[in-house]
Amino acid sequence: MADFLLELLSEEIPARMQAKARADLERLFVTQMAEAGLKASAITVYSTPRRLALIAKDLPAQTEAVNEEAKGPPEAAPDQAVGGFCRKNGVTRDQLEVRDVKGRPTFFAVINRPGRDTKEVLAEAIPTIIKAFPWPKSMRWGNASQSTESLRWVRPLSGIIAILGDDLVPCEIDGVASGFETVGHRFHHQGAVTVANASDYAAALKAAHVLVDHEERQNIVRDGAAKAASDAGLDLVEDEGLVIENAGLTEWPVPLLGGFDPAFLDVPEEVIQLTARVNQKYFICRDKNGALAPNFVCTANIDASDGGKAIVAGNEKVLAARLSDAKFFWELDQKTKLEEHAKKLSNIVFHEKLGTVADKVERVAKLAEWLASLEGTGLLRANPEQTKQAARLCKADLVTEMVGEFPELQGLMGGYYAEKEGLPVQVSNAIRDHYKPVGQGDDVPTDPVTVWVSLADKLDTLFSFFDIGLFPTGSKDPFALRRAALGIIRIILDNGIILQSDFVVEFWLGQDDPKKDLSKEDIARRSLLTLIPDFYVDRLKVQLRDDGVRHDIVDASQRWNARTDTRIDRIKFRAEALQAFVETTDGVNLLAGYKRASNILKKEGDGIAKPLSYTPEKAEKALIDALDAAQPEVTAAIAAEQFETAMTALAALRAPIDQFFEDVTVNDDDQDKREARLALLARFRDAVHQVADFSKIEG
Repeated sequence: MADFLLELLSEEIPARMQAKARADLERLFVTQMAEAGLKASAITVYSTPRRLALIAKDLPAQTEAVNEEAKGPPEAAPDQAVGGFCRKNGVTRDQLEVRDVKGRPTFFAVINRPGRDTKEVLAEAIPTIIKAFPWPKSMRWGNASQSTESLRWVRPLSGIIAILGDDLVPCEIDGVASGFETVGHRFHHQGAVTVANASDYAAALKAAHVLVDHEERQNIVRDGAAKAASDAGLDLVEDEGLVIENAGLTEWPVPLLGGFDPAFLDVPEEVIQLTARVNQKYFICRDKNGALAPNFVCTANIDASDGGKAIVAGNEKVLAARLSDAKFFWELDQKTKLEEHAKKLSNIVFHEKLGTVADKVERVAKLAEWLASLEGTGLLRANPEQTKQAARLCKADLVTEMVGEFPELQGLMGGYYAEKEGLPVQVSNAIRDHYKPVGQGDDVPTDPVTVWVSLADKLDTLFSFFDIGLFPTGSKDPFALRRAALGIIRIILDNGIILQSDFVVEFWLGQDDPKKDLSKEDIARRSLLTLIPDFYVDRLKVQLRDDGVRHDIVDASQRWNARTDTRIDRIKFRAEALQAFVETTDGVNLLAGYKRASNILKKEGDGIAKPLSYTPEKAEKALIDALDAAQPEVTAAIAAEQFETAMTALAALRAPIDQFFEDVTVNDDDQDKREARLALLARFRDAVHQVADFSKIEG
């Protein structure tokens, strides 16, 4: 047994690519070894900005010998079939044996492959791994790059270490041959670093100021940044993504504390954070009161003799320039009111078939004002004028200098500018938060004005693209319509809003006047937008799945008055009640009884409901009485949308339907009995359907 070391040396590997590169290197190596019948006891993968490395523990010196047989085609088979069998098994025709199989002469291949030297296997595997490496972006270089057959790598590949035990694994690719040498830190070490074996690798490079273990570097960045802040009486704002990125940018990380002019703190702290994090990869700090401090922590890649003073000074100068720009944008944008900024939205195309962003804003304002004016149970009351004002200004910051520089701040900057103008707090909050919720973990707005503006914005996006026939397909959703639908669902459910989507669609289409004559185009548009409730249901399934509600339960709960329910809240509450019911013993048994009744009715057809011409059997009478008692309760509970009560009433049918199937013959020879019993089963089925469509429930 011996340990194997592979290092692939190159120019700088982007930090964002390193984690996947480590996983890909391990995956490709394991695949190549498995094909040869080799397996390491453990594999460790490292990365730095300049190298990928893999250490495989306890590889055997040789692969195991292969002794096996393979049954082939009959002796009389066409030459083409026999030749294919030979190629598959790596033998020639004269090496085949003929054996009798059930009286039929049949070819057999007897394969005896001796074990191979592991160094040979590795020598073949390394170029294969390098050529197959799936970098998100790669390049060719040098004179060879004129050919499309030349090697592609993330950056020019400059060296390969391949050592099994203490022996070199000789291989070469694109003029780069394997050896025992690599390079140390770009500034702290001159000349080559010789590595003897896998166990020597990390220590040899550490002596050359390179920490190959990315996790070790991450710990240094994380702990060192926190200590640098703490030593100055500050608290570091934790950012694990930034820890990983800084570790991926350095081979010898040294966290250092710097500062900036406190005058920049007049700029919104989100701007300062974004400037420091995105542009410079700096951590930010807070004072002990939680306020943003005029300090940052940067990560140097060298251990400077002056303690990093020159490095800090350079970084402070760069950040000051960035913050100066941000402060200029902040002050410049405030010289123009949001209302004036909003006028420029007419110059931005939202979509070629849907007009400009100004057109969208006007639709959103109209819809938001209408929603805020609605009266009814479960509707949030908001000032319609404030809602309309917020909607008309909600996209105005898109044309500001600050959002032009930092698109991530859209909405947020509009809220700040509205606040500086002295607009009502409800308006500034709505402008700031109307994009929410953006993702699954994002906060959901609860302020009434914000709720209606956010809802109107997402509804308009969804309706607009459905109206022109642009739907999400498969994994493609270029206009983020699924995300918009999930946002709509979360806003409605989290705020307890009762809203029928078809009612909203009618208003959006301008067809809310019942006396209005509809054109053919209006009818076509209305027909197209009937797809929206089903789209909501598909998104609701995704959300409820995380809450443990099965998709088939949602399917069973989505019909209301013979069409897809247009109220998201009602589908959810109904599905949750049904999920709880079918998990009980009564629910399981009632579902089984329903399935049996449905199968009989599907096969035999519904009977004829008419006065009985015979005395019903005891079990038959019990089911009739149970239905007489349960149906009014179910009907009343469903009308009141008390679904748990409806399920409880339905549970009373479980024992009677079980006994009915136990004691009663449905397909009686007497035609009157047969039709009456089928009609009774149809009545039972219809009673169950009042609560939910049990035919959609699996199992």
